[in-house]
Amino acid sequence: MRSPKLAALELRRFGRGKLPRAALVALLLLPLLYGALYLWSFWDPYGRLDKIPVALVNDDKGASAAGQKIHAGDDITKGLYDSDTFQWHELSAAQARAGVEDGTYYLSLTMPKDFSRRIASSSGDSPETGALQVRTNDANNYIVGQISRTVFSEVRSAASTHASRSFLDKIFISFSDIHDATKKAAKGADDLKGGIGKAKKGSKDLADGLKDAKKGSGDLASGLKKLDKGAGDLETGSRQVAAGTQLLADKVDGTAGQVLPFLKDNKKAIGDTARFVADSAAGVRHNLATLVKLAPTAREGAHAGSDILDTIYERRCEKALIADPACPDLKKARTAAADVATVSDDLNTLIQDENGDLDTMDRHLATLQKQSAALAQRAPTLDKDVADAVAQIDKLNKGAGEVAAGAKRLHTGLGTASTGSTTLDSGVGRLKTGAQDLDGGMFKLADGSGKLAGGLHDGVAQIPDYDKKDRDRRTEVMADPVRLASQSLHKAPNYGTGFAPYFIPLSLWVGAMVAYMLIAPLNRRALAVGASSWRVALAGWLPVAALGLLQVAALMSVLHWALGLQMLHAAGTIAFLCLVTACFAAIVQWLNARFGAAGRILVLAFLMLQLTSAGGTYPVQTSPGFFNAIHPFLPMSYIVEALRRLISGGGLGPVWQACAVLAAFTAGALALTAVTARRKQVWTLDRLHPELSL
Repeated sequence: MRSPKLAALELRRFGRGKLPRAALVALLLLPLLYGALYLWSFWDPYGRLDKIPVALVNDDKGASAAGQKIHAGDDITKGLYDSDTFQWHELSAAQARAGVEDGTYYLSLTMPKDFSRRIASSSGDSPETGALQVRTNDANNYIVGQISRTVFSEVRSAASTHASRSFLDKIFISFSDIHDATKKAAKGADDLKGGIGKAKKGSKDLADGLKDAKKGSGDLASGLKKLDKGAGDLETGSRQVAAGTQLLADKVDGTAGQVLPFLKDNKKAIGDTARFVADSAAGVRHNLATLVKLAPTAREGAHAGSDILDTIYERRCEKALIADPACPDLKKARTAAADVATVSDDLNTLIQDENGDLDTMDRHLATLQKQSAALAQRAPTLDKDVADAVAQIDKLNKGAGEVAAGAKRLHTGLGTASTGSTTLDSGVGRLKTGAQDLDGGMFKLADGSGKLAGGLHDGVAQIPDYDKKDRDRRTEVMADPVRLASQSLHKAPNYGTGFAPYFIPLSLWVGAMVAYMLIAPLNRRALAVGASSWRVALAGWLPVAALGLLQVAALMSVLHWALGLQMLHAAGTIAFLCLVTACFAAIVQWLNARFGAAGRILVLAFLMLQLTSAGGTYPVQTSPGFFNAIHPFLPMSYIVEALRRLISGGGLGPVWQACAVLAAFTAGALALTAVTARRKQVWTLDRLHPELSL
């Protein structure tokens, strides 16, 4: 009898009686109950998080920042209610703590009373970190705690972004304020540059003017020095003349009664004295003429220097926008020049207008010279003219005294003028040096002010000036500069779809495992009649493989139309699962055929090894090394990877690889079953009396 007929006979047994038929139905539905119910139970747990009771504590008291009220706790509370994440229950801190402890609430979120104040501090002088307080209780549910960490991480990120916005907005406003202030500073620097430019020109004019003034003051000091020397000579000579005339007068007056004998005896001495007087008068007249000639020139020079200093002082110190640093020295020079001008005026007045004293002195000296010369010529005959001589000598003595007094006053005035002119020349020299230093400093100042103005203008161009719209946009970007641009290739729409590649083969393995609890892995009739071992193996495999196809049809129909499982390659998925159930049937058949009752335990152990090493939940790389080592040698590792590609999408390379692996496992298991069938055709004591029976 061929293998299909043997398989049909094996299945026909389940049509005899109600209980076998019920068992067959249960066998068909077992993978459905196992796989569909399991996937249904957590098909979309994240979509029902709003059913999880969570305690919310809002103790935030609010705060003020930049004249605005901040209620970060209320804002976050409103956002949580609007998000439909968890079932929020607003409670007191004590109620929340007790609820998490006794399991009424899975966790609690607390916003402390200083939450807003700490957030507002980010834009102040002493920023502090705000803290959201989360309390979990893994004794209630560990997974909820893990989910909450992800959810509250997003809440924390949103709160941090809100806090950063106010801080960054203040920074950008400060940028605008700095920009405006720098712009004003640049305009002021331009004005300063213009004023310094004018001051530089003025300092150059001052230096040039003081250079001329220095030359004039030097000429004035030199001229007055010569005048002073001449006046000194004039004073000495006039004093000598006055002394001589006085001596002469005294002698003439004292010896008037004896004049004739005296003149007669002293004709020669009188003549010599007269000649000396004539020579002295001539010298005095010569120096007096020099004094008269230089006095107007000295006056003009003194007034010219004084006028120049007056003009410079008025322009630089009284009318200038910015006071010249040389003003104090300039004022001293101006005063000294005025004093010299006054002295030169006095001297000129003395020479020109002093009631004609100098002219009179000159005339007297001329007369004295003339008379002295005449006296010298007439000395031999003075005895005849003694009466006239006495009168003339008295007159001469009087004039000589007046000349001596005037010469003394002139010498004293010129001495003062000479000292003042020297002081003036020294002061003007210092002013000239200071003006040159000032001109050099003004040059550097002008260059520096130009650089300052240019630098400020460059700074204005580099400092950003944001309007409100631009400031808000930049604040938003900087408050949350890095956003996760998540892109999922072949994304699973829900939790159930993601885990379907893991639980579908699990349910089919269970189906094959239970099927061989009801169907013998090797047909006893075929073994008894000595049928071919391959025929016996196929006869035991085909009924379970056929049931597996029905199990696949029932399971995938419910998953697709009842739960909504969407498969990118639906036909490929069904065909691949048919290969999967055929492979599982072959493996379970061999384990049961080869090891008998112990094989059922091995089937369960083999299932556990596949579940723990297939990488169906966490990546296998996260498992201990043992599971990584057996992962490549178990069929479910390839089945899970292939189903992920068939259901969610991606390259089909792993699918073809899995088909090859499953085909190899199927052929290998059937071959081993055939070997076992050949051995089973020989009865042994162990088969007659098995050590273990299940």
